Amino acid sequence: MDHAMKIDTADAQILNELQANSRITNRELAQRVGISPSPTLERVKKLEREGVIEKYVTLVNPKAVGFGTFTFVQVTLMRHGQQSILSFIDSVNAMEEVMECYHVTGTADFVLKVTTRDIEAYETFVVQKLTEIPGVQQLHTMVILSTIKHKTQLPIQPTEESK
Repeated sequence: MDHAMKIDTADAQILNELQANSRITNRELAQRVGISPSPTLERVKKLEREGVIEKYVTLVNPKAVGFGTFTFVQVTLMRHGQQSILSFIDSVNAMEEVMECYHVTGTADFVLKVTTRDIEAYETFVVQKLTEIPGVQQLHTMVILSTIKHKTQLPIQPTEESK
């Protein structure tokens, strides 16, 4: 989606409710938003078609399934041409440990959020995977000691034109 869709009050309420609980029934969603179920469902389908709602996911507690080490890794490439960047992106996309990847400005070219079971697994990831990517010049790792704030919900408000 290249442009922002105009969001009215009902759509904003729908999106905020679904972000809080995507398993809510259409009837309950309609009740919370204050419109009948049929128009609510039509609005949800339109938000899906327009790409506003990309997918529905389950958030898993990482520690409950054995993932205890999280890091941010700043990656600097030797070359900054399109082919070098695309090659790096392809490599990173194939690595299951990389949860997020951002192309950034500043002293690094990319910032990765990486999760592994423990620090030994992170070391293996760096040695066997990350430093093996052609063109990687430098890594700076920041181990996450604790998470102060982590949210997945966007604070959606109606657009000015749609209020």
